[in-house]
Amino acid sequence: MAVLLLFGGVIGGAYLLYDELYGAADYADYEGTGAADVVVKVDEGATGAQIATELRRLDVVQSVQAFTVAAAEEPRIRSVQPGYYRLRQQMSGEAAVALLLDPASRVGQLEIRGGVQLDDTRNPDGSTVPGVLSLISQSTCAELNGQQRCVTADELREAMSTADLADLGVPDWAREDVAQAEPRRRLEGLFVPGRYDVPPGVPALDVLRGLLATSITRLEAEGLVGNAPATGYSAYDVLIVSSLVEKEGITPDMPKVARVLYNRLESGQRLQLDSMVNYPLDLQALRTTPEDRARPGPYNSYAVAGLPPTPIAAPGRAAIEAALQPAAGPWQYFVRCQTDGTSCFAETLDEHNTNVEQAVANGAF
Repeated sequence: MAVLLLFGGVIGGAYLLYDELYGAADYADYEGTGAADVVVKVDEGATGAQIATELRRLDVVQSVQAFTVAAAEEPRIRSVQPGYYRLRQQMSGEAAVALLLDPASRVGQLEIRGGVQLDDTRNPDGSTVPGVLSLISQSTCAELNGQQRCVTADELREAMSTADLADLGVPDWAREDVAQAEPRRRLEGLFVPGRYDVPPGVPALDVLRGLLATSITRLEAEGLVGNAPATGYSAYDVLIVSSLVEKEGITPDMPKVARVLYNRLESGQRLQLDSMVNYPLDLQALRTTPEDRARPGPYNSYAVAGLPPTPIAAPGRAAIEAALQPAAGPWQYFVRCQTDGTSCFAETLDEHNTNVEQAVANGAF
């Protein structure tokens, strides 16, 4: 959280404090609520003086003191979060503080949840689930000087599909695999779940580059690259496994789901995951149809063995941890057998078939 540190405790009047620190001659203040819109970034850990200096540089306030004096009178200023804010140039210090505290001034907020794909997907009932690109597009929207400005999902998709991978910021450990992926799926799984700050008014490539830099930092901090060798798989392959785990299991079951996937890979069995089949169809569904399972393609886990060419969704921390540290066990099969998503695991096909019968009886699918 960014906390505006207002030069220690304020005892007595704020003007007295600033007269001691700066001298009264340094104080100058605009009148009113300002004119043209301007986007201001509050950095992580920024102090009140640093924010005031940035506001002065952008001509939001007339002097550093105009903001800090007003901020010293407003205890809520300590709750300001890092991110982007729409303010106005040539505001009084008091007006700038008030607008910074107004939730409507916050722009560029993005939240990615686990299991979301790059593209929009549809539910069996026909409703649409916004994908990562749509969510990013929405986060870039800001009304500046009466005009709504957004980077569209199509612009983001074009930049993702055509830009040089190094220019995008794809890390070395993923670049070879990403280069071989279908262009519209090349960044799948590389935007991990979490909250991001997106600068409004910048080109699509810059938006993607900034988000990817943040996401890759988070991925590497979670040990994906450093701990992948212990699994016997590359970091990118572990990321793929993580995405499959994310789509197939609830959190308590994830380590066992990961073990089933590794066991099947090592024995040469096809993964037979409905989530893989549904992925290129942009479909959110628990099951698949015989027609879909008959469609050829690298994501058809009933027709081809091995991992898909890319992740199939954004994997969360629990899924990544499960892929890095799977449970020990001989299981070769699993099926969701409870209505809360809990899976039953089996070593043999006969055991699995019994679990499937129980799942049907339970109304799990």
